[in-house]
This record gives sequence, C-alpha cells and structure tokens, in this order.
Amino acid sequence: VHLIPVTPVREDGLNPKSRKRIMPDLLTEPPAIDPLYEAQVYCNIPSIAERSMEGHAPHYFKLVSVQVLIRHGDRYPLYAIPKTKRPDIDCMLVPSRKPSHPQLEAFIKHMSKGSAAQMDGSLSSLPHFPSHSLCEMGELTQTGVVQHLRNGQLLREVYISKHKLLPADWTARQLYLETTGKSRTLQSALALLYTFLPDFDWKKINMRHQWSTIFCSGSCDCPMRNHYLEEEQRRQYSLRVKNSDLEKIYVDMAKIVGIPTRQLRASNPIDSLLCYFCHNVSFPCTKAGCIGMEHFKVIKRHQLEDERERQEKKLYFLYALLATHPLLNQTVNRLQRIAEGKREEVFVLYSAHDVTLSPVLSALGITEARFPRFAARLVFELWQDGKRPKEHFIRILYNGADVTFQTSFCKDHYKRSSKPMCPLEKFVNFVKRDMFLIFNSTSYYDACHRKAL
Repeated sequence: VHLIPVTPVREDGLNPKSRKRIMPDLLTEPPAIDPLYEAQVYCNIPSIAERSMEGHAPHYFKLVSVQVLIRHGDRYPLYAIPKTKRPDIDCMLVPSRKPSHPQLEAFIKHMSKGSAAQMDGSLSSLPHFPSHSLCEMGELTQTGVVQHLRNGQLLREVYISKHKLLPADWTARQLYLETTGKSRTLQSALALLYTFLPDFDWKKINMRHQWSTIFCSGSCDCPMRNHYLEEEQRRQYSLRVKNSDLEKIYVDMAKIVGIPTRQLRASNPIDSLLCYFCHNVSFPCTKAGCIGMEHFKVIKRHQLEDERERQEKKLYFLYALLATHPLLNQTVNRLQRIAEGKREEVFVLYSAHDVTLSPVLSALGITEARFPRFAARLVFELWQDGKRPKEHFIRILYNGADVTFQTSFCKDHYKRSSKPMCPLEKFVNFVKRDMFLIFNSTSYYDACHRKAL
C-alpha cells in the first residue's frame, strides 16, 4: 500500500500551514500581556454559567472532605484618588438590578433574621449584607454578593446534590467556618453558604473570627517571614522606579488631580481605577483633564509585570512558605483526621483576601495561576479509593480548574499513576517536612528563627 501525503484542507477552504512551519521559536518573546483582558478576568463579572472540574473522579472513588479558601467578592475601593469624586456605586441589594441571582431576594430576607448565629467576638456586630446607597470604603457590592451566591450554587450542585457530602440532617459539627473581621469577608462567606447548604439554618452557623489575613492563628511569630516580605517590598520598589512609562503616567495623573506625584502614588490609584473599570463607570475628571484608559493600561501592565518578576525572583516564594505554613498545616491535620474515619468538619470554608490566597498558591508551587480575582476559590478535595479504602487522595482546584499536578509536590505523579489525583501522603510530607528544606530547617519554628543564608 502506498500512502500518499495529502495537504489537509480546512472547512473554510484555505490550506493550513504545514505543522513544521508553526513550531514555536523558543527564542521569541513571550506573548504580550493584554492589560484590559487581564483586568476583565480580575473583575469576574457574573455572566454565563461557569464550567468547572470540581467533583470529578473515577466512579469508585468516594468524596470525604472539601476545604474551600475564597477571596471576598467585588468591593468598593479601599483607597480614594485625592481631589476626585468617589465612584458612584450603590451598595443596596436590589434583586431587579443586574447582576442579579434567582436567590438574591430570599438571601436578603434570610440575612435579616440572623440573630441565632454564633459569631466570634467582633463578627457579631458586623452587618450580614451590604446596605448603603453610596458604598462605604471596602464594602462588598451587589456584584460581590452575586459572585458568591453563584459559587455556592455551583459547589452545591457538585458536592451536595451529586456527592452527598452533607446529609439532609447535617449538624454544626460537620462545618468549620472562619473569616477575617471585615464585613466583606463575612458577607461573602454567608452568600456562599446560603446557596451551598442543604438548608441555611442560623442555629448551625458557628463563624470563627481570624484576626490575621494569613490565617496564622497561634503561630504568627516568625521573624524570617517578615524579613522576606521586606525584601520582596524592596524588589517591588526597585521595579517601579525603573519603569519610566509608569513614572510619566503618575506625573500626568498628578497634574490632572492637582497633587504631588508622591501623594498620588501613595493613594494606590489602581485599586480605585479597577472599581471604575469593573463597574463600567467613567474615570474621574477635573478642570485640568480626565484620567483615561491609557493611564489605566500602563498602571495595570506594570502590575502584571510585577507579578511575573515576583515569580522569578523567589523572595515572595520564601515569604509565602513561611506565611502559609500554619494554614496548610491546619488543613493537612484535618484531612488526616478525616482519612482516619472522623466525620467532623467535612466541609471547611475560609473567607479571606487576595493577600491570603496569593501566598498559598505560591507556596504550593502553582506558578501559572493568575493573581486572585474577586470571588476566587481554591478547593482541596479529599477522596477515598473505594477499591482500597485505606488509600486517600487529594485534588486541588483553582477557580474550577484542576491544578493538582501543577503543585511542586505532585508535579509528575500523573506520569507514574493511572489515578487522576495526588496521594494524600505527598501533601502531608510537603507540609510537615519539605516546605522547610529550602531554609535548611526541619521545622516551622526553626525556619522562622534561622537567619537567611
């Protein structure tokens, strides 16, 4: 038989290029970053239904625990650009206004009755949902509530309806809920829980307060963590000083608003500009002119370049290992207890910030992950092998994508195994031992107190 090579023809009738000619040239520059596209991803405006990989496993595997770490939803800025009018955004919840959710109205009614909930300390004085006609600084918006109503609904369809993680007669002991003391994190947690739980019973909601944004609980004394954070901040400053385009933009914006450049930079304008962008509100103007899309693009591009250099320079990675060990250690200890047969705290929710998620992603070695968008979610699933009940595996998912094999401790495991997940002991060994190797240490305490090499 003589096989004759044929040039394939595409449906549109054009001849595609030969495969040989489109092999990537390894010497070419990486693709240019599109700051507007990246900003839209960050906004995470609720639109079409999301496809996700949560809950996928071979049929003989049993889901036994799920731990979720979220970033709060869309919020009003934390900083104001001096001498400009604040963005005009309404933080009242109005079900008829977009973006909305079929359960938004019921959520508002239910949140108004929350007196039976057990809330740690200062959490009990926080409102259960946003309610100001002009948002307060840092307040969750309606978009932020809807983002987490959608997250909860998506996780419910997978973990409750399909995998029966919580029985109909679930108790408070099967949940572990923890949030920082900001209204935006508490309200984000309540929105997710409202659409996730089989029934939202206030008497079973026991919300713990975490005072630290890195969730270090009783293990926060770590001088070397602070050392690496200071080094990382020096790196950030050095990159900013080198960027002449960024400096020109800051000078131009400072002239528009009529303040010194240094004062404008200190007001962190990207935080405020992202709010205008995400809510499709015109950037602020003064008599001297308007802040425009070009200003926004240059600042956002620099932010993205900073994230890329941060990955390369490793200072942030060293900070991240020490910053996240207490939280990851708590996670591992809980997974081990459940693997041994305990049926408490099978669903865990930590409601947190970008400065919580970002170091966790870095410490796990997930270098391809984008900076945490509004309402980002990182999920740890624990599975039991039905054929070998003593064997347990974990899957890690970030915004619905399976990133298990991007982690440093399970990178090549799939090449040697037919199972689409990572043995639990690999995660345990990483947290209990391997996290400290780079510091030439054998424990968290030693790594925290040993001088940098």
